[in-house]
Amino acid sequence: MIDILVPVEQEGTQAVVRSWLKSVGDRVEINDPLVELETDKVAVEVPAPAAGILREILLHTDTEAVPGAVLGRIAAETEEPVRAEPVEALPPSKTSQEGQPFDKLRANGLRDPELRLSPAVKRALLQHDIDPKQIEGTGRDGRITRADVDRAVEQGVRSAPVEGVLPLTESGIASHDVPHDRMRLRIAENMLNSVTTAPHVTAMFECDFSAIMAHRARHKDAWAKKGVKLTYTAYIVAACAEAMKVAPAINSRWHEDRLELYDDINIGVGTALGEKGLIVPVLRKVQTLSLKGIASGLDELVEKARREKLTSADVKGGTFTISNHGVSGSLFASPIIINQPQSAILGVGKLEKRVVVREVGGVDTIQIRPMAYVSLTIDHRVVDGHQTNGWLSRFVEVIENWPLD
Repeated sequence: MIDILVPVEQEGTQAVVRSWLKSVGDRVEINDPLVELETDKVAVEVPAPAAGILREILLHTDTEAVPGAVLGRIAAETEEPVRAEPVEALPPSKTSQEGQPFDKLRANGLRDPELRLSPAVKRALLQHDIDPKQIEGTGRDGRITRADVDRAVEQGVRSAPVEGVLPLTESGIASHDVPHDRMRLRIAENMLNSVTTAPHVTAMFECDFSAIMAHRARHKDAWAKKGVKLTYTAYIVAACAEAMKVAPAINSRWHEDRLELYDDINIGVGTALGEKGLIVPVLRKVQTLSLKGIASGLDELVEKARREKLTSADVKGGTFTISNHGVSGSLFASPIIINQPQSAILGVGKLEKRVVVREVGGVDTIQIRPMAYVSLTIDHRVVDGHQTNGWLSRFVEVIENWPLD
């Protein structure tokens, strides 16, 4: 018998079994995808470690899967099946699940022992306001799985109002509770750790995107015909790599006894996933890429992020991060360094037309230009204002003087 193990190295602090892609008795080949795990950051498919017959499933849907745990076992076709008791999801703790936030679930039937709902399913039902009795479970013994809830959400299933059940709060104000998912808890943990660990300082510059807009207008259609989507983010990433040359310490890691300067520039781009939170896929070795290579790589990563197909490798190894908060309308921001122990994060505000003064032939003129505020938030242990402003100055210079061809 060959054990199917939860990967020891996984991106994210916790993982649960989201779904099995094979059933007991199925024939599998080596590297066939067997089971999908979901962490607070990414969904990961675990491949078959060998060819044979899937004989046992030990960790079922919505069960917590710690690194190194046995998910199931594969046997040669001639071996007799070996039965083992499945590991069920841990029952909800009384302190966390029996309190007031779950009154609505109790009224809707989630406390019915016959439903045997896992914590992950309960959180999803609460978040989307779905009555579990409206869902037909496809899991073991008819249990409702997270995939069943996802399908119900897509179909627009919602709970009917429950008479006589009112949410109560200490303030007496009507409200309802939405449990934190793993991604939101991980984001909160990262942000708190970041501001606790590093003294943050932010510098703000203004940047004229006229040259970028002209270049993009000239080339985007031709590049699109070749399958390359030319976005403003591609120019921003390229300018970041160029600015690292004047302040290499921005691309570094703080240690108590030294500063580790990275040779490779691996840039993470914060990607919003709507109500699901934020993830930061990483484009590697940007210093070796052309603008076309950057654009192509970004398009692939962002598409994978939005389809929830990122692997653990896609979100590891970043040395610098970009937060393009302007896409949602923000003019100014002072982003927190998302991934400690990185030393800096660039914030890019909303691109909009503004009136500016430009000197033409020795005479001041008033012009309308596409402008954006850009900020660099740094770990003040690593660099000071001189390097910060030098980096931003070079970044702005590259953006404003981008050649047309």
